[in-house]
Amino acid sequence: MPATGDIGLIGLAVMGQNLALNMADHGFRVVAHNRTPATTAAFLAGPAAGTTITGADSFAELVAAVRRPRRILLMVKAGPPVDDVIDHLAPLLDPGDVVIDGGNSHYTDTIRRTAALEARGLLFVGTGVSGGEEGARHGPSIMPGGSAAAWPLVRDVLQAIAARVADGTPCCDWVGSDGAGHFVKMVHNGIEYGDIQLLAEAYQVMRVGLGMDHDEMAAVFAEWNRGRLESYLVEITAAVMRYRVDGEPLLPQILDAAGQKGTGRWTVESALEEGVPVTLVSEAVFARAISALVTARVEAAGVLGGPSGRIVGERAAVLADLEQALYASKIISYTQGFMLARAASVERAWDLDYGGIALLWREGCIIRAAFLDKIRDAFRADPGMTTMLLAPYFSEAVAAAQDGWRRTVAAAVLAGIPVPAYSSALGFFDAYRSARLPANLIQALRDYFGAHTYERVDRPRGEFFHTDWTGHGGDVSAGTYNA
Repeated sequence: MPATGDIGLIGLAVMGQNLALNMADHGFRVVAHNRTPATTAAFLAGPAAGTTITGADSFAELVAAVRRPRRILLMVKAGPPVDDVIDHLAPLLDPGDVVIDGGNSHYTDTIRRTAALEARGLLFVGTGVSGGEEGARHGPSIMPGGSAAAWPLVRDVLQAIAARVADGTPCCDWVGSDGAGHFVKMVHNGIEYGDIQLLAEAYQVMRVGLGMDHDEMAAVFAEWNRGRLESYLVEITAAVMRYRVDGEPLLPQILDAAGQKGTGRWTVESALEEGVPVTLVSEAVFARAISALVTARVEAAGVLGGPSGRIVGERAAVLADLEQALYASKIISYTQGFMLARAASVERAWDLDYGGIALLWREGCIIRAAFLDKIRDAFRADPGMTTMLLAPYFSEAVAAAQDGWRRTVAAAVLAGIPVPAYSSALGFFDAYRSARLPANLIQALRDYFGAHTYERVDRPRGEFFHTDWTGHGGDVSAGTYNA
């Protein structure tokens, strides 16, 4: 029997099923496989009934059903399960076939897998897919990278099923070699962590600081979503505030212990490796960690005292300041995210298109927002820009928001309301705009106790000095390096 499938798909959890249906909607014949045959059968008899999607009970059957050069999309759990599938699948494939990993894999695994499969004559694509269940079904943001020769072979499928901006441009384009696609998805998820934390802190200021009820808070978020903060996350925050069960808001019944799957932590780890101050995402990750200490926090609440939590001031003015703080902090979060992307791009020769990345995130994904148009425009106007914070739109926006931002942080601190994301964003801004920081004292202390040397303002960079601070330390210094 001749192979008639356009693409094979392995993994029929929620994302896999919805991507399969999306591809079928766009005229592609999908051959689907799940390690549990009953899951494949249920999918074909249920959601896929009446479509052109067919099933395969084994990898061999799936490979035989897909025409060459084969395109096989993996939608399985990141980590060892991806390697296990590749180990069983690769021997069945022919040179020039393409394996696509659409899960949330760590970009270093994608670099390794790209090299390993290319050594076997196969092509590999590691692609970030964002948008959740709804996006997968109706149009996600897709961030592919890997074997450059694979792009012409997968472009038609991936761009067909992707979300689109108003002019019809798909939110899917080639990101770069080996792990670039999954790296950009990781940065996306890190920014998502930051955005969610900023919204949670705004909620805490409204609920605790201003004593607002859920309908009042929903109205504020809905109003913000009609302005410059228009975004998917602000939109659904309003929806969450309004949601009722038996006439009562559901939100207060949800335990205040946030989970995480690791991509935010990966972003922070990468920032540390690259030496990029991604402070807001770091605080968002640690905020989830402290939220998980529910029992300890409840015990501490009965012992450790502090301010009342109420913010003194006229509500409308406090909310206006809070909107300014949220917008300015978002600018900082994206600034840091693109700084990290730039550092990795330079180190790994990915040649990332930062304006293009903003376009990929404009629709379909969790962090989709009108705000991204401004980022795209800024990088198109100056592709070599080292930080978007210095682009005219963003520098002017932060300048205009600065007073309200500072009042928000100050009011929260005085009231005893934790706002680590707003505070860290403001701290980064103040440090970044400082022509001189107290790091000279840090270097002096390091040289005093460890002879770690220092540079001088009156000498060229790269020339290091050591001082015998005590008069009996000698002239020998430690090796100069930055880990």
